[in-house]
Amino acid sequence: QVQLVESGGGLVQAGGSLRLSCAASGEIFSIGAMGWYRQAPGKQRELVAHIGSGGRTNYADAVKGRFTIDRDSVKNEVYLRMNGLKSEDTAVYYCKMDSLDRWTSRYLEVWGQGTLVTVSS
Repeated sequence: QVQLVESGGGLVQAGGSLRLSCAASGEIFSIGAMGWYRQAPGKQRELVAHIGSGGRTNYADAVKGRFTIDRDSVKNEVYLRMNGLKSEDTAVYYCKMDSLDRWTSRYLEVWGQGTLVTVSS
């Protein structure tokens, strides 16, 4: 079983920066794509940034040019650098990884517990 733990959330003023980290632990055989999602109060969870196993990235339009996703495939960690934060970025941020299941040889989604980012205006 694979567990994800996020860190790096907190309170920041508008225009500031934060760096989120997410580390995988447990019975890891292979990690595929990784991503960051967020859920603001009263809204659905949405994709923020995604990085494939080969390093290809894509971003939500709302964060393009401000956020950067990166990964360390040796450590099984994913990061989200957030610059130019806005009040509308306030949300719980979740990381997700696709983890290879040894019994089915399929990649299964694993989610972290979330970390709160609050941007004050």
